[in-house]
Amino acid sequence: MTPQDEYLSRQRLLIIAPHADDECFGCAGTMARIKRLGGEVYVLVCSVGDLKHYNGTGGIVAGSTRAEELAQVMEFLRVDDWDILYRDAETHLRLDMIPRRELIAKFERESKLALDRLKPTILAIPTSSYNQDHEAVFRAAFTAARPGVPSVKPFQPLVIGYDNTSLFWSLEREKFHPNFYVDISDFLEDKLRALSMHRSQMREPVHHSSVQNVEYIARVRGREVSLDAAEAYMVFRHVL
Repeated sequence: MTPQDEYLSRQRLLIIAPHADDECFGCAGTMARIKRLGGEVYVLVCSVGDLKHYNGTGGIVAGSTRAEELAQVMEFLRVDDWDILYRDAETHLRLDMIPRRELIAKFERESKLALDRLKPTILAIPTSSYNQDHEAVFRAAFTAARPGVPSVKPFQPLVIGYDNTSLFWSLEREKFHPNFYVDISDFLEDKLRALSMHRSQMREPVHHSSVQNVEYIARVRGREVSLDAAEAYMVFRHVL
């Protein structure tokens, strides 16, 4: 076993995702690799609800459909546990309307997979984005992960922000600049299959949120560090 595999095999990863599918866009390959090595993986999805697609058809995707797709993905990736915080249509795509203090409390101590309960060794959160839900979740999760005395507040040694196909549309000062990579060369097909299970959210190949584009991105991220495929992250904290 390589030093990298040995390290990942001992980790307890918690992914906080604004919506069902964000966990796959950013982390599905990492999830598959950690589980293959014997580590633990948990996913906390903030919101699932009815969604009217902005695609010219006006079609509605039911929140129940999103939840069913997520359950299939979680089973396929063999995650240890997962949860959805909000399932109502009023909250979906309006996470920025929830007081930040309330979201922080959910992440810190109130949810089933709260930091206080789970005590993850790796916390993966969305990076800052034009998407109002992603921005709200990033700010709340970043605050929830603030350092404290370990005997009083659980401490996450590694806090990372994961990639998303929409991050190209950002102000220059908010660009995604990866500095942490996970080799998913042997797990790219798992990532793509998991993502494809979010059937209601997948787009045509030309769209940035297509399975094809996710493959392209994974291969480009891999080439950035001389690998066949990789998932890229921004490190917010790394303590050894």
